[in-house]
Amino acid sequence: MRVIERDGVAAVSQRRVAAEAGVPPSTVTYYHATVDDLLVDTLTRVNDTYVAALAAVPEDADAALRALAGMIAVGSGPARAQVMAECELFLLAARRPALRPQTERWNRAVDAFLAPYLPRPEDRAGVGAAVDGLFVRACADPELTAEDVYRTLSRLVSRVPRSAREGSPERR
Repeated sequence: MRVIERDGVAAVSQRRVAAEAGVPPSTVTYYHATVDDLLVDTLTRVNDTYVAALAAVPEDADAALRALAGMIAVGSGPARAQVMAECELFLLAARRPALRPQTERWNRAVDAFLAPYLPRPEDRAGVGAAVDGLFVRACADPELTAEDVYRTLSRLVSRVPRSAREGSPERR
């Protein structure tokens, strides 16, 4: 991640990662035969953190949306380089099929998070796309706050017609 944060995903090579880690290149190639293997492992570790954080949000619906907003908004602050690197890895999945299972895993986690708010899959897909876009926006807008993101998410969730939400289960 440090290589990606500093120089972008295009700079990742087994030799660069080995130099960053202070180990011989053979050590990296022992664990990761290809650069794609290295990137998949990196994205999996990033995703593990986000999926676990999403699963651990508070039970209360409002608090859960605020927790998601906080996760997104860190990209506009001191964690900007890290979140940019994570976004770059996710975007790379469009070109590298080996990364796609992790982007699909994230999409499933967001979908599951949104299901109590939005019973229709098409509504969840739209808000899920907005979540991804808000991560990118946070990296580009140092003024974006968790409160800004929360207001956006709340508005998106509340714009679904009441009839589409009726009968939907309460948050967990």
